[in-house]
Amino acid sequence: MNTKILLGLLIPFLGTSLGSACVFFMKKEMNRYVQKILLGFASGVMVAASIWSLLIPAIDMSENLDKWAFMPAAVGFLLGMMFLLMLDHFIPHMHLDHKEEGMKAHLKKTTMLVLAVTLHNIPEGMAVGVVFAGVLSGESHIALTGAIALSIGIAIQNFPEGAIISMPLKSEGESRFKAFLYGVVSGIVEPVGAFLTIVFSQFFVPILPYLLAFAGGAMIYVVVEELIPEASEGEHSNIATVGFAIGFVIMMILDVALG
Repeated sequence: MNTKILLGLLIPFLGTSLGSACVFFMKKEMNRYVQKILLGFASGVMVAASIWSLLIPAIDMSENLDKWAFMPAAVGFLLGMMFLLMLDHFIPHMHLDHKEEGMKAHLKKTTMLVLAVTLHNIPEGMAVGVVFAGVLSGESHIALTGAIALSIGIAIQNFPEGAIISMPLKSEGESRFKAFLYGVVSGIVEPVGAFLTIVFSQFFVPILPYLLAFAGGAMIYVVVEELIPEASEGEHSNIATVGFAIGFVIMMILDVALG
């Protein structure tokens, strides 16, 4: 594997890492209104990414199934929802005192958020791997420059995803470095997934639509179950709605223009 291809595989990870580094520019405490906007923004980003980065590509990859092209996306989406539902069941709230219950709720939200974005990054990395595998085989119509351009586009998309992990974690009490590390870890699976896809492309490519949709289901579950309810608590929930709209539109534009 030459240096240019290796660089192409690492570019999306750089986008996630730079987004996660936004946590170092945060003030010590986050204003409640800003937190609501950020939660709404994260929800909008994750919903848009689920649709344009995961579900629509899963359907497009299955067009050979004709009118049943929706099947891999539907099955994968439901499996992703069920997976997070089971995870939610195994990380229950502890109904003890308020402090312990709050710690458990924080652990659950942290786990769900990091896991959802990580699951999203695995098939996205595999999609990058498929493109570079085609370049290496010489059978793809995509040139190396086109594959690298795709990686740059995904890196730009990954920037807000890194931020929506690290910044809320910092506002919940995590240290800046630990919050940054969570974001980085969520992104490192992307080049790993891309590399493994190149090596084992004949095995991964047929199930890629299911993996894309699985990640989409997981992300939607976290938005509906964790992010939106918290953003809607208390007064001025419409601020979170504005944040959702901004995040959704920005991620939609990035996905359509750079995808």
